[in-house]
Amino acid sequence: MLAVLYTLVMVQITIACVTLYLHRSMTHRSVKFHPVIEHMMRFHLWMTTGMSTREWVAIHRAHHQHSDTEQDPHSPRQYGIWRVLFMGWKLYVDASKNKKMIQELGVGTPDDWIERRVYTPHPYLGILLMLVIDLVLFGPGIGFVVWGVQMIWIPFFAAGVINGLCHWWGYRNVNNGDSSRNLYPWAVWIGGEELHGNHHDDGTAAKFSQKWWEFDIGWMYICILKFFGLAKLRGQ
Repeated sequence: MLAVLYTLVMVQITIACVTLYLHRSMTHRSVKFHPVIEHMMRFHLWMTTGMSTREWVAIHRAHHQHSDTEQDPHSPRQYGIWRVLFMGWKLYVDASKNKKMIQELGVGTPDDWIERRVYTPHPYLGILLMLVIDLVLFGPGIGFVVWGVQMIWIPFFAAGVINGLCHWWGYRNVNNGDSSRNLYPWAVWIGGEELHGNHHDDGTAAKFSQKWWEFDIGWMYICILKFFGLAKLRGQ
């Protein structure tokens, strides 16, 4: 039971770091976090995903610029729903090889010493560190299972479900000119990203919910951090 609880907490922290740091802060500049909070999220993502901030930001910006067209890195309208749902991570890896696109659209992302010397050149070192932590906490049997769940969480739910299902099925509040949709109104399991259609309607908004009956847990996190002076919205 402890291992299950630990795993659920860790993957939800990872989801929160993706939506708050990579998506709302780095990509769309809708919110700015205190440097300590920001780096804590960077460090956590390095351990649990190994993803490069610059690559993630560039690929997501390309998705917004070319949503559902042939230049969209991961549109189910172009690649098919099953390929994006189960192989979305591969589409992400393929897009990351476009160095020209990464350089042009990845502007404004961290370029400090630790990014250049540790996070970007050694992504697997963080993942290995996470494995060691899990093995120490739970032993070689359960530890490997816990680590495996952590490793597939973002590739499936972010690269697969959000990039796939949110452009295939769901409801809309407005027609955004593409196929983006909201999966369901209570966006909790994937950090608020389930309100994907709302986000495409206003990419600069830190809050993804639009109707009174919609709930964006990512916005709740931002409000809590803002209350403690650890987050600042665009224009404030």
